[in-house]
Amino acid sequence: MTTRLIQLQETLRENLGDRMLSCTYALGEVTLVVDAPAYRETMQLLRDHQSLSFEELIDLCGVDYAEYGNGRHDGPRYAVVVHLLSLAHNRRLRVRVFVPDDDMPLIPTVSDIWPAANWYEREAFDLYGLLFEGHPDLRRILTDYGFVGHPLRKDFPVHGFVEMRYDEVERKVVYQPVTIEQREITPRVIREDDYGRR
Repeated sequence: MTTRLIQLQETLRENLGDRMLSCTYALGEVTLVVDAPAYRETMQLLRDHQSLSFEELIDLCGVDYAEYGNGRHDGPRYAVVVHLLSLAHNRRLRVRVFVPDDDMPLIPTVSDIWPAANWYEREAFDLYGLLFEGHPDLRRILTDYGFVGHPLRKDFPVHGFVEMRYDEVERKVVYQPVTIEQREITPRVIREDDYGRR
């Protein structure tokens, strides 16, 4: 680990105190795990504190830990992972916060701290069902508005009984029963008489 990353870990420990659950180094990057009630306050501090200055949010995504590690994970099911960049100090930081309630996965928005989080939070809502309290426009962004469920959850069914398509006549997405035609597939094998003897 480089001196710069060691210094980052020390700076995080000094400024965050007990808001920080853990701070680890792996794969060339520091990962900070914060407590859910202190998430928003911590993110504000990461951006505004002069010795941290993480002024750019690079990515935000949801994670479903159901069946993670073949059942060895016994914590909350959902997490939000944020990747931050400090241009002033030329360093990156990964922040992970576990959402406390699996049935109602609610976490505060950071879209007013970093406007780039807006669409990322909408994507996490759409694909994982994570709710971001205070988000200005939390609605689906990748799936259809009538779509039922959240496709990146581990318990989402991998096959269904309806398919959707865009209907040019109705000018909207329509759902219809899956149509699968049974057909026989016979492999065609062509061999030369002297194959492999030349």
